[in-house]
Amino acid sequence: MMNAVEEVVGRKVSRETAVKLSDYAEMLLAESDRQNLIARSTIPDLWKRHLADSAQLVPIAGTGRSWADIGSGAGMPGMVVAILSDNLVTLIEPRRLRAEFLENVATRLRLKNVRVVAAKAEAVSGQFDVISARAVAPAVDLLRISRHLAHTGTRYLLMKGRSAQTELEQVRRAWHGDFDLVASRTDGEAAILVADHVWRRGGDGK
Repeated sequence: MMNAVEEVVGRKVSRETAVKLSDYAEMLLAESDRQNLIARSTIPDLWKRHLADSAQLVPIAGTGRSWADIGSGAGMPGMVVAILSDNLVTLIEPRRLRAEFLENVATRLRLKNVRVVAAKAEAVSGQFDVISARAVAPAVDLLRISRHLAHTGTRYLLMKGRSAQTELEQVRRAWHGDFDLVASRTDGEAAILVADHVWRRGGDGK
């Protein structure tokens, strides 16, 4: 199980980190009986489909220290990033029950680098070095609702499935920037849309 995470981050994780990841996995499974955090069909492959899938963002995030995860839901990828790194991670989740779950996880695991904001991205303030999202909305919409959270050096890491290439083309038509698709390490049909120096075409750069 832990091997899947270590493979995508490219290093061994400490015993303390391994314990926190395992505790988080247990909390995910327990909470899934209360609310639909993850698809039941993916539970048998939880470590690869969800934890390792989220962990693969860590080595491609660059040097940014502050991180905003939009539509965190069950905490992926943001909570996994917070466990694996010392990045300051803001988990943005408008649904009350899910935000409460994220708060409980952060408290139980004593993650001082996690902040949970129970709101939509449009209502959140601040600017971040990295902005991530997983299975939330089309990339072109994610850029639109989060531009106020980005500065000139912000890197976007948007996790996409089979629609990745189509979404990349849509983004390029609406936005200027450096865009690339990085193949997922855990799903042969998925990719991560990496975007840097993003600004809107025909607009004021916001």
